[in-house]
Amino acid sequence: MDHTAPRHFLTLRDLAPEELRELISRAMELKAMQRAGQIFEPLKNRVLGMVFEKSSTRTRVSFEAGMAQLGGHAIFLSPQDTQLGRGEPPEDTARVLSGMVDAIMVRTFAHERLVRFAQCSKAPVINGLTDEHHPCQLLADILTFHEHRGPITGKTVAWVGDGNNMCHSYIEAACLLGFKLNIACPAGYGPDDKLMRAAVDGSVECFGDPGLAVMGADLVVTDVWASMGQEREAEERRRIFKPYGVDERLMALAKPEALFMHCLPAHRGEEVSAEVLDGPRSVVWDEAENRLHSQKALLEFLLLGKRCISS
Repeated sequence: MDHTAPRHFLTLRDLAPEELRELISRAMELKAMQRAGQIFEPLKNRVLGMVFEKSSTRTRVSFEAGMAQLGGHAIFLSPQDTQLGRGEPPEDTARVLSGMVDAIMVRTFAHERLVRFAQCSKAPVINGLTDEHHPCQLLADILTFHEHRGPITGKTVAWVGDGNNMCHSYIEAACLLGFKLNIACPAGYGPDDKLMRAAVDGSVECFGDPGLAVMGADLVVTDVWASMGQEREAEERRRIFKPYGVDERLMALAKPEALFMHCLPAHRGEEVSAEVLDGPRSVVWDEAENRLHSQKALLEFLLLGKRCISS
């Protein structure tokens, strides 16, 4: 095992803009290879530890399947299965795990807990989701847009709903890739002020009116109104967020060729209507599958130090 300083992926800003573009390009190559039935196992005998303190469908399956397709192995670790669930500090778990596995994916609540974990890990640490950021999902979203409409640079994206972890990662993506991001959130539910202040190039703008945010957009994105850990607020959030549901009327304000994305799971009739989610402009199923391909490119990049060059 290589004990040089590991390269972590905790937020999108851990990648330079050119690295992010190369990673998306590499994901497209890996997807084509897999579709062609090509066996490609550069991570043979490598092991990914997957620490889940939040439940998951897409994150677990995409990382586990991705490691298997790349010739490696993944180990699923839940709080019930590990000492983390009994109060072991994340620093101690990181020191132990990183001595045994080649990379670690962590899906947890507080982002600061992930940062503490990474600071003590000898292996690359990947953010599988925290309350503040969801960078792996953005890799899939950018890949999906690129497949359907070409590079996202110079386009307009509308985020409608909660200023949550997905919204935060979209802010970082806009700054890195040079697309315009219009954010529409109810008062008091906007994105983090510090992240907004960092977006000084004018690429990010907030609106109270979702119609103004969506006007002329190339991509419309939303997420659930109550994320994991906010279940007690769900009823109040449904009332407050009702005007921010994405339906056909709202999508009609976007460009005719605009796409719709949602990281799933979705609640039809709440943050998105069934007509939009299951309609012709929705690419949510491609978006979900692309978690697999983009994360394979990420694993290859972090573990082999490749700049996503064709094999």
